[in-house]
Amino acid sequence: MASNSPAPEGIELQETPGAGAWGEWNPTEDSARPLRGKHRVLKPRGGLARSSTVLGVGVIAAVGAGGIATAQDRPQAAISLPSLHDLVEGDHTGPAGSAAVPGQAGGQQEQQAAQTHGHTDAGEALRHRILQQAESQQDAAESQARADAEQAARESAAQEARTRKDAAEREAEAVRAAAEKAAAEKAAADQAAVAQAETKAEAGSGGGGPAVKSSGGWSLPTSSYTLTSHYGDSGSMWSSGHHTGLDFAAPTGTPVKAVGGGTVVSAGWSGAYGYRIVLRLGDGTEVWYCHLSSMAVTSGSVGAGETIGRVGATGNVTGAHLHLEVRQGGATVDPLAWLTARGLDV
Repeated sequence: MASNSPAPEGIELQETPGAGAWGEWNPTEDSARPLRGKHRVLKPRGGLARSSTVLGVGVIAAVGAGGIATAQDRPQAAISLPSLHDLVEGDHTGPAGSAAVPGQAGGQQEQQAAQTHGHTDAGEALRHRILQQAESQQDAAESQARADAEQAARESAAQEARTRKDAAEREAEAVRAAAEKAAAEKAAADQAAVAQAETKAEAGSGGGGPAVKSSGGWSLPTSSYTLTSHYGDSGSMWSSGHHTGLDFAAPTGTPVKAVGGGTVVSAGWSGAYGYRIVLRLGDGTEVWYCHLSSMAVTSGSVGAGETIGRVGATGNVTGAHLHLEVRQGGATVDPLAWLTARGLDV
């Protein structure tokens, strides 16, 4: 089959005798132009890089009437070849009308696979970073939620403690107020009792009947009383193991009288006896008045029936009363028997 394509410019084709009109063309480095176009370059084998496109351009089969023409039988003609840059940078399709390079499809698939793998790795890395960031944000949110819950619990506990403290303070204030009210009421009642006792005493001294009985210069120590503890009663309430006097229970402030004429030799605080007055009679007998709330006389001579103090609850007591002791020669005697012996109806 004859080719009608003209020989490339600058390349001489010589006719080979006996081989037809054309001979074989053997291009050389001097006769070949720089490569142009987009073509792939195959790995050099035997020192000369070839491709299907280069081979197609480098070897021209000149089919003539008599066979293959040689390049030596024809004038030299220039041909255009793709540049090396175009071969390196060319894609798998090549220029329009060019033939595909062997192995090009496989390279494209490998390149696409590599690109796909690279995209997959990049996408996986991005997804991993997003998941890490989401997990970090979730941890931060949970930590903040725990911190808020702990803060709310502390504030709630503090508020509850304040509430309990306020309630305790209000309760204590109510107790104090109740105690003060009770003390005030008791003081008012005692004051009323004292006023009543004084009124009775004054009325008795005015001729309406004596409030404090007397006999031959002797007088009962107080009025409006109730005998509670007698001389000799035993119990742990007394340090000696038994009672050493006679108790006249009466309201606080009730006047206390001298049982006979004598001299006040002692008056003041006396420990468990509270406020105490010691009255010494003419025969040396001592009469002790104990647990007084106040003392009207602290020294000097007094007469029978004279007010020397008032009933109280000072010292070691369980209630307001007058503890009366009678001592002769330093030893205690029964006050009830002593008073009765002097004509007093206790």
